[in-house]
Amino acid sequence: MSSTALYFTGPETVERRPRSVEAAADEVVVETDASAISAGTELLVYHDAVPDDMQVDESIEAFDGEFEYPLRYGYAAAGTVVETGAAADDAWLDRSVFGFRPHQTRFAADPADLVALPEAVPPAHGALLPTVETATNLVLDSEPRLGESVVVFGAGVVGLCTIRLLSAFPLSDLTVVEPISDRRAAATAMGADRTLAPDEAASAVADCDLALELSGEPTVLNDAIDSVGYDGRVVVGSWYGEKDRADRARRLVPPRPDRTCLQSGEHDRSRPAWPLGPRATVRYRRRVA
Repeated sequence: MSSTALYFTGPETVERRPRSVEAAADEVVVETDASAISAGTELLVYHDAVPDDMQVDESIEAFDGEFEYPLRYGYAAAGTVVETGAAADDAWLDRSVFGFRPHQTRFAADPADLVALPEAVPPAHGALLPTVETATNLVLDSEPRLGESVVVFGAGVVGLCTIRLLSAFPLSDLTVVEPISDRRAAATAMGADRTLAPDEAASAVADCDLALELSGEPTVLNDAIDSVGYDGRVVVGSWYGEKDRADRARRLVPPRPDRTCLQSGEHDRSRPAWPLGPRATVRYRRRVA
């Protein structure tokens, strides 16, 4: 069976290439309906900013080797099972599923590596499952407490999902710092009490109990550290790759924030995803083939 895959062929260069899909007897074939783009890892691959010694995530079977061009990348595909192997359970046929697979119009997978999506969840929303997982882990790691003042730097997709989760906590206030006006509006819709442009935040955000740095910009980490008070907490959800220019060394003085870095974890991926309503974060769609 033929398919079309997206290949990263060089810095800031991608192209579509044909790729054959052959399912083993115990596998199924999924026709991809939506494949989400990672604003963290994937953009580093696109910009050739991945650290030289970093290996491809070995926990994802579709990847192997190192980050060397050309390569397929992506890990958030959702679609429909269109074929089952001779030894695979036919009950999977026509089911809507999610898989950690690169951008490709069709792919073969062991059913054990797929997540069945609820009927009410369209594939475009199911493709955001890793994003919701990351947001969930960020909130769990942040441990927001009753009456705390919280600020989130960055209202991208991960930021918006995190804001939505934080808005359910009994905080004293939830502030979002984001340079793009449309994202600030989306943050308000997700439950932020106030949104600020970066130039407004310097004088308006101080002595917070908790700051989450989700912008992906290394220099913003300094702003996050500055925003918390004594014994405040800073949680970093950004991955800077080789661009880490944040001047953190000079910040290792009072108010001695407690800093934690997090990417993702092993919590139940699907349980918190569907009530969250990730559809509000979907803004742009493009066809691969």
